[in-house]
Amino acid sequence: MKFISPAALSAALTLASFAAMAADYPAPKQGSWIAKDFKFHTGDTMPELRLHYTTIGEPTGQPVLVLHGTGGSAASMLTPSFAGGLFGAGQPLDSAKYYIIIPDSIGHGKSSKPSDGMKTAFPKYNYDDMVDAQYRLVSEGLGIKQLRLVIGNSMGGMHAWIWGVKYPEAMDVLVPMASQPTEMAARNWMLRRIMLETIRSDPDYNGGNYTAQPRMMKYAIHAYGIASAGGTLAYQTQAPTADKADKMVNDRLATAVTADANDFVYAWASSQDYNPSAGLEKIAATLLAINAADDERNPPETGVTDAAMKRIRNGKLHLIPASTETRGHLTTGNAKFYAKQLQELLQTAPRRTM
Repeated sequence: MKFISPAALSAALTLASFAAMAADYPAPKQGSWIAKDFKFHTGDTMPELRLHYTTIGEPTGQPVLVLHGTGGSAASMLTPSFAGGLFGAGQPLDSAKYYIIIPDSIGHGKSSKPSDGMKTAFPKYNYDDMVDAQYRLVSEGLGIKQLRLVIGNSMGGMHAWIWGVKYPEAMDVLVPMASQPTEMAARNWMLRRIMLETIRSDPDYNGGNYTAQPRMMKYAIHAYGIASAGGTLAYQTQAPTADKADKMVNDRLATAVTADANDFVYAWASSQDYNPSAGLEKIAATLLAINAADDERNPPETGVTDAAMKRIRNGKLHLIPASTETRGHLTTGNAKFYAKQLQELLQTAPRRTM
């Protein structure tokens, strides 16, 4: 008989429990829909724009749109800390009650993107284009005219703000997370631009016509990631010495970058003209903005979000306090920090009719 140590047994049980928690909702279903003659903000048109999406639950449930962050996809939202804390029985977005729709945004996942073959001939897209594509998928592709909720994280949070301004009658409830309804600027854009310039100036990039992924890309990605996400208190706890800090850097640099450079550049550059602030008074949904107090990209001490919230007729801000458990900009990827507030919101927010 093979001996299993108590530690190994404990670890196995923990992993099994973790997996069970993550799978406490129906198996996700995949789908794709073609948006015909999709027109970008540049005036370019694609005869066929492929939009891939994932659904959880049945179409008879109340429809909920979940929007992912930059470089992610629907798959990146199906984590134990996010989906495992929201989509299960009795949880805020219980998939027995809700029909959860998670699209891969333009340029991401299995939706149309530069690496499909067009490379830099792919139309330059921005956040408005991505939201327009999501709207067409929901309304034309899935035949849904009224969403109970639009919730998004990071880039998805910024998309949620645009949804509220551009399609104010399309949802009852709006929950933008890890984002601000203000112009892409200050340190957030400065760091993004330096990351993009580093990749574009790498001779390996060759104007987007590379034969191998640019070698400087991983350094640019990790520099931006450490500077703009992770949490100050968390980093101090995890790397209180130079040796531990070096190990964290070494571990990151040893991790292979799987992103395609053109897909990556397009995705991050698409945020440059983000600025929904002019239309905040148009937001008609019940709104709960969720941010972390230690969010490096959206620092609350600037006051810009507080000022913007005053212009929203039925909105409030939930600010997650900083702690050694929070992870800065990454904090909202963990539903435990706001599951209670989200559940209460959905229980009380009125339904709206189109």
